[in-house]
Amino acid sequence: MIQIDSDYSSESKFVVRLGHWRELLSQMPNECVDLTITSPPYCIGKSYDTSKTLDTFREEHRDIIPRIVSITRPGGNICWQVGYHVRNATLTPLDFVVHEIFASIPDVVLRNRIIWTFNSGLHCSRRLSGRHEVVLWYSKGDQYHFDLDPIRLPQLYPGKKHHKGTKRGQLSGNPLGKNPGDVWAIPQVKASSVEKTRHPCQFPAGLVQGLIRALCPPEGMVIDPFLGSGTTGAVAAIEGRRFAGAEIDEDYYRLSVERIQQAIDGNLRYRPYGKPLQVPTGQVAQRPPQFDSFEQEVFNE
Repeated sequence: MIQIDSDYSSESKFVVRLGHWRELLSQMPNECVDLTITSPPYCIGKSYDTSKTLDTFREEHRDIIPRIVSITRPGGNICWQVGYHVRNATLTPLDFVVHEIFASIPDVVLRNRIIWTFNSGLHCSRRLSGRHEVVLWYSKGDQYHFDLDPIRLPQLYPGKKHHKGTKRGQLSGNPLGKNPGDVWAIPQVKASSVEKTRHPCQFPAGLVQGLIRALCPPEGMVIDPFLGSGTTGAVAAIEGRRFAGAEIDEDYYRLSVERIQQAIDGNLRYRPYGKPLQVPTGQVAQRPPQFDSFEQEVFNE
């Protein structure tokens, strides 16, 4: 049986610590982590949110980011998922705040600003409703781990061929699939989602799965200093990576351990990376006849 430890050691397969991220990271030596994936609290007043203002959000990030960089291996990656801070009808993109800090550290390079888009959420009345958040992907140094093939998506026209030139008659697309690009359409975790837990702000397993497959070598070490519902650790287990994470809330700590154990046992329910948003049923709805009369009335006015 694979053990989930509460303290980090170089022999640990999985570590989940109840406590502040400082307690976990203080146990970890420099250059031992292959990939960080996290979504820190957004300073919007949630019960688990220690940052109550943008100023405290900045200060906490000035504290944690240098430490994350120091424990990251040369060639390792860091993925920081954030949204927007909204207060008094004023919106601040938190990735702007975070990037200012990362950009001040030598050898840390922003590789992609991945837009995570979804079709549900709060409905705004005085501005456009927010339907995306951002994952900032940084590497430590220029020789970094990136494996595109495990996250390729099916080609729109898989049988398309070159029609001229020396490659005429050959397939024009990669047979393994296409590059997913930097806009990822993955549903939010809602009440009806198979992976929904009691945590109010889960991010989807499919988002984490794509990042781990592309940015962490097999059996590498993944960490999440703001573990929440345990999604990063659970997906790391599914993908055969080691993991360490910290959570300050005792209830969410227990939830994280439970979900990681489910993943280890092969029982975790989740929506995988690359699952199509919609699958045609083969039945096409017919155009309602009243549409024709409506258009005639509009265009004849």
